[in-house]
Amino acid sequence: MAVTEPSFRDSVNLMVDRAMAVVDVDPGTAAAIKSCAAVLQVQFPVKIRGRIEVFTGWRAVHSMHRLPAKGGIRYAPYADQDEVEALAALMTYKCAIVDVPFGGSKGALLIDPSRYEREEMELITRRFTLELVRRGFLSPAINVPAPDVGTGQREMAWMADTYKHLHPEDINYVACVTGKPVHHGGIRGRVEATGRGVQYALREFFRHPEDVRRAGLEGGLEGKRIVIQGLGNVGYHAAKFLSEEDGARIVAVIERDGALINEAGVAIEDLYQHMVQHRSIRNFPGARFEADGKAVLEMPCDILIPAALESQITLDNAPRIQARLIAEAANGPVTYGADEILNKKGVVILPDAYVNAGGVTVSYFEWIRNISHIRFGRMQRRHDELRGRQFADMVEEATGNALPAGLRDSISRGADELDLVRSGLDDTMRLAYQEIRRVYLEEAGVQDLRTASYVVAIRKIARSYLDIGVY
Repeated sequence: MAVTEPSFRDSVNLMVDRAMAVVDVDPGTAAAIKSCAAVLQVQFPVKIRGRIEVFTGWRAVHSMHRLPAKGGIRYAPYADQDEVEALAALMTYKCAIVDVPFGGSKGALLIDPSRYEREEMELITRRFTLELVRRGFLSPAINVPAPDVGTGQREMAWMADTYKHLHPEDINYVACVTGKPVHHGGIRGRVEATGRGVQYALREFFRHPEDVRRAGLEGGLEGKRIVIQGLGNVGYHAAKFLSEEDGARIVAVIERDGALINEAGVAIEDLYQHMVQHRSIRNFPGARFEADGKAVLEMPCDILIPAALESQITLDNAPRIQARLIAEAANGPVTYGADEILNKKGVVILPDAYVNAGGVTVSYFEWIRNISHIRFGRMQRRHDELRGRQFADMVEEATGNALPAGLRDSISRGADELDLVRSGLDDTMRLAYQEIRRVYLEEAGVQDLRTASYVVAIRKIARSYLDIGVY
């Protein structure tokens, strides 16, 4: 008889319970931390092609111990309330782990975007936004959505514009969502942020030889064999950066219509352009096609990066997973039961609440930029360039030799907004892993990095609750 696994939300709570057993938090505070503060379900009609369609959407607020509450909105035909509540909870813990001062929230609309034209999606999005704003579930100060599965810059621009028309007096209207186009108040580096965060998380892991050896690996990222599931925004950028900048080999790419395998390495940019043109990975000339994509999760590799949907590694396939290191780029790709099996096998898991926190980190930067009404680097960049040129002049005068042109340009170049965003994200991912690692190595009862990450988050949230009081 098949074993029934807990729901996504219950799976998250069970993982949190393991950390709660380690942290000295009273049962009442523990219950308050785990509970979902509010869930909104809306149903609204939109006239599409001459007939009325009724759409269902949700917005869950898990915690408001920090404001605004933050989290993406996904458009998907499989969305439901349980998923939304689980993702909202993950956002609370994620923000705490990486020291982003937001509460956790998440939203979804039950829709298949591929069935609608652009103008129809705009109508639906603007109406959904209206429902959220009317009920206090979208504003720069209280609840700030971002892109997720099925949404992107386009939807965020529509949402921001709708909020602006509803609240023309709010000078901070542009901060009501993040992940907007740069020319509509977005920030450079946001589109790639989650994938870039995956890269920075793995780089930091490989800076600790003891951790690398614990995973049965050695050396750095260069030459490591990576299997990646999902070549959407997150998976594409993570695979591209790891292969092009760190020298890793993407030996397999898994998508919904199958998988591609090439031991020499799949050319990610070529594959991405093929997918854009053909809407499929089939017939890509640079790799062997395998129809049973999910089975490729089980192929031998150094690093497995699930970057698609939740519950991809389960009780069923966990015993056959051969990766030594799993970096969870998706939310909840490993179920609670599978997590226990993999831990017993000695597989090291970098948890989702840490690995994919790059998106909310750069969303925080974007929100700060919008609230402050000034782009990063505007005031100091030319000053830094002047100081750099003065330093280069001083070195040349002291040595009597001219600096190479490339070195001189590097010294005298001031950081632009993208440089600062990447610097801030890199610093965030480094410090967060070091804190998780410290808990893992030093505290009794913490057997894995996921539990360590939740211990970090729970302590910060509990401290906030105790400082301000729980009413």
